[in-house]
Amino acid sequence: MALRQGWKLILGRSFTTGQVMGALGAATMRLNQNILLLGKKVVLVPYTSLHVPRYHEWMKSEELQRLTASEPLTLEQEYAMQRSWREDADSEKWRPWAGLVAGGLTPEAVSRFPPVLIPSCSPSGATGAFWKVLHEKPQECTFIVMDAEKWQAQPGTTEESCMAGDVNLFLTDLGDPSLGEIEVMIAEPDCRGKGFGTEAVLMMMSYGMTKLGLTKFEAKIGQGNEPSIQMFQKLHFQQVAVSSVFQEVTLRLTMSEPERQWLLEQTSHVEEKPYRDG
Repeated sequence: MALRQGWKLILGRSFTTGQVMGALGAATMRLNQNILLLGKKVVLVPYTSLHVPRYHEWMKSEELQRLTASEPLTLEQEYAMQRSWREDADSEKWRPWAGLVAGGLTPEAVSRFPPVLIPSCSPSGATGAFWKVLHEKPQECTFIVMDAEKWQAQPGTTEESCMAGDVNLFLTDLGDPSLGEIEVMIAEPDCRGKGFGTEAVLMMMSYGMTKLGLTKFEAKIGQGNEPSIQMFQKLHFQQVAVSSVFQEVTLRLTMSEPERQWLLEQTSHVEEKPYRDG
């Protein structure tokens, strides 16, 4: 949920975090804000304002920033980002980005931008560029990962105290709506090594496959994050690319019929329930 590594190139070229957040906020759709997914080890719930303070504390960690290739946000920016995920997309807008020179970014850098931001030359042909927020907006699912044992002990404990991490699914390829990029972070040290990340990824993939019609999943992971790479490989992902620019590897899983049946079996215990902030 914090800004990924790819945005550093923008932020380093006269783009402010607020501008980037504004464009993203106008582009996200509410896919999962009223449901929770109950597993054996984890519970996935929508990201609400109640979760922001704990999440913000997590992202002060330099280790998590490095492992997730993320830029930290201020608490106010984090609240603004959370609100953007809870709101419907805005009307089509044109946003001028001062200081960006057309053609000044490499194809590798441009390919890492969410497709919601499409470069377009100005009518006058000036070297400045505009980024158009399209109506065909990419979609995004964000769940907070809860420790199921603690969560089921409520109301004796607060929901914030149950937080373990987050899992995200980005549908950013407008040319291939069957592809989703998945990422997971188990931020609480006491929750690592317990299989929370594995179950969260399986649950998110099953949700994407059965509810969103996805048939392919990708994970982009920092080259130094060997535990995460190994986890995805155990979940049948295979490495398909390496980026020396962003120092990350891309792993992919295509849902053949055997893989589909395997995933359904792995998540047959998961229950979907209505969610109430709490």
